Amino acid sequence: MDRDTYLVVMVIACGLIATLSMMLFSEPDPQAVNRKQTMERSAWRDSTPSLPDERDVQLVTGDEPIQELLVKAGCAVCHSIPGVPAAKGRQGPRLVLGETGPRRLSDPNYHGSATTVREYIMESILTPDAYIVPGYPEHVMPRWYGRKLNATALNRIVRYLETLTSFE
Repeated sequence: MDRDTYLVVMVIACGLIATLSMMLFSEPDPQAVNRKQTMERSAWRDSTPSLPDERDVQLVTGDEPIQELLVKAGCAVCHSIPGVPAAKGRQGPRLVLGETGPRRLSDPNYHGSATTVREYIMESILTPDAYIVPGYPEHVMPRWYGRKLNATALNRIVRYLETLTSFE
């Protein structure tokens, strides 16, 4: 083997040895490890479509009695709701939307797109920051209800809430 070929082979061999040494004996790059794990999880998730993403697991079926539906969906934690004894929450406004919905729609501070009480309730669940009821904090209502409530549950909740006009 001539001298030039020998030098090329040695340079390539040294490069391979250096690369292998770095891979075997250096600390792993946490970002690279995270990227690799994310790609592996994505590949696994893509190859097993029957397993739901934990973010998309439904809270309720929509077939529950309305009181149970509102409790399981989490509404009762923050809101007081007529007809639902467990709903004693104070973090959000009381849900008598048959009464308060029209006032909220006509409030000059309302900047949502709803034109009916039904649309307002749906918007309040799916896009809660479209209107913040005066006196209540912003960013408290979860924004993930669109993924956690199926259409049946959402429609039953809206239908019930739009009928409520006062506490008994």
